[in-house]
Amino acid sequence: MRLPKPLTRRPPKRSPMNRTEFVIAIAIILFVAFVLGWFANWLVHRFTRVTGADLSEMDAMAKALHDAEETRDQAITYLQQREAELTNQLSQTEAELRAAMDGLREARREAEELRAYVESQNQAG
Repeated sequence: MRLPKPLTRRPPKRSPMNRTEFVIAIAIILFVAFVLGWFANWLVHRFTRVTGADLSEMDAMAKALHDAEETRDQAITYLQQREAELTNQLSQTEAELRAAMDGLREARREAEELRAYVESQNQAG
C-alpha cells in the first residue's frame, strides 16, 4: 500500500519591487527617521531647558562679576595713583639727599680748610 504524497504548499514567488513600491518604502523610512529625529530633539530641549531660577542665578552671577570687575578697575587706578605719588616722593627725597650730601661734603671741605689754617697759625705763631 502506497501512501499518498503529502501536499506541500509553496509560497507564491514574489516578484521584485516595482518602482512605485520602492519609492513608497523609502518615503515611509525617511518619514519615520524624521519623526524620530524630531522627537529626540524635543526630548533634548525638554531636559536642557533653562528655568527661571537658573536665569535669575545667572543674572546675579553676571552682576557680581560686573561689580568685581569694577572694583578691580578702581583698585588698579588707586594703585597707579599711589605708585605715581610714591615715585614722586622718592625723587624728592633723593634730591634732598643729594643736596644734604653736597652740603656735608662742602662743610667737611671748609672744616678741613679751617683746621689747616688754624694749624698753620699755631705753627707760625
